[in-house]
Amino acid sequence: MHDTTDIPKPAGGPETAAGRPALLLAMGPGIADRLLTDAHRARLADLSRTDPRLVAHDLAAPTPAVAAALAEAEILFTGWGAPLLTAEVLDRAPRLRAVVHAAGSVKHHVTDACWDRGLAVTSAAAANALPVAEYTLAAILFAGKRVLHSALRYGQVRSEHAWLAEADAEAWGNYRRTVGIVGASRIGRRVIELLRPFDFEVLLHDPYVDEADARALGVGLVGLDELCARSSIVSVHAPQLPATHRMIGAAQLAAMPDGGTLVNTSRGSLVDEDALLTHLRTGRLRAVLDVTDPEVPAADSPLYGLPNVLLTPHVAGSLGNELHRMADQALEEVARYGRGEPFREPVRASDLTRSA
Repeated sequence: MHDTTDIPKPAGGPETAAGRPALLLAMGPGIADRLLTDAHRARLADLSRTDPRLVAHDLAAPTPAVAAALAEAEILFTGWGAPLLTAEVLDRAPRLRAVVHAAGSVKHHVTDACWDRGLAVTSAAAANALPVAEYTLAAILFAGKRVLHSALRYGQVRSEHAWLAEADAEAWGNYRRTVGIVGASRIGRRVIELLRPFDFEVLLHDPYVDEADARALGVGLVGLDELCARSSIVSVHAPQLPATHRMIGAAQLAAMPDGGTLVNTSRGSLVDEDALLTHLRTGRLRAVLDVTDPEVPAADSPLYGLPNVLLTPHVAGSLGNELHRMADQALEEVARYGRGEPFREPVRASDLTRSA
């Protein structure tokens, strides 16, 4: 069994070819061109002693050029669509010491064989958390102002906003609303931080957070059912794990107050979608869904047409120029390896049992 208690220290430093380790890019077709600017490639050329233009898409059946680079590589610089790092692949990489992932979760390609080998692993999950948290903040603020409803209603009446005097007028606005955050993940913690300047009461549910940590975050620590019952807006930031499957179920959705909004930027499987649809169809609840289960929803899914649902195609995470932030973080980790320093954002095998 692999040891999950210690973080391997990268074996770089001045003794590694003057601090310039051999490196191989390994990711899906086209990803490197989206991830790396010319400036990034120039920095890779300065930080490593190998050709930063070579990108491996298949390490199980490599081309001769990829096989030669893999045999010399000390670092695999991976991204979305990275090939699986099996024991057989690692056998072709006897010098490999580290995996630097310029994206979020490493679960899709880092296997037990990597931990058994003692590889140091790092990811750009912290960089990817930032745009997700920004999207979430916008969703929360817009939910409180009933922006989606206002836009639709304005298009219908095409007059001054007299409908704001409707019977539920007190349900409008963000002053002293209660927001419930499910999961103190990187994203969840960043959302909490972004909410601080506003007049919200913030509740948190996370079984791995204690009262002292909650006080430091400035949130109230409560159970999931209480959080749903007290929150005008519930935002989901827990990882996709067997224990979190449909954690927002029928009971939690029924507990949410009338007019409440569910925001999900995590994974669709964390929410019982059938139970949610029951409340959405009646208009009792609203939802901002960047993820669904399945993803993409079926062509006949009601989610596409419900007026109280804002449905987006998994755009909260890094896209466009936001990918360059992840590249910047990954390149800094390569630089730290070359200096013989530990990674700033290490991934531990033990963390993966309760993180994305």
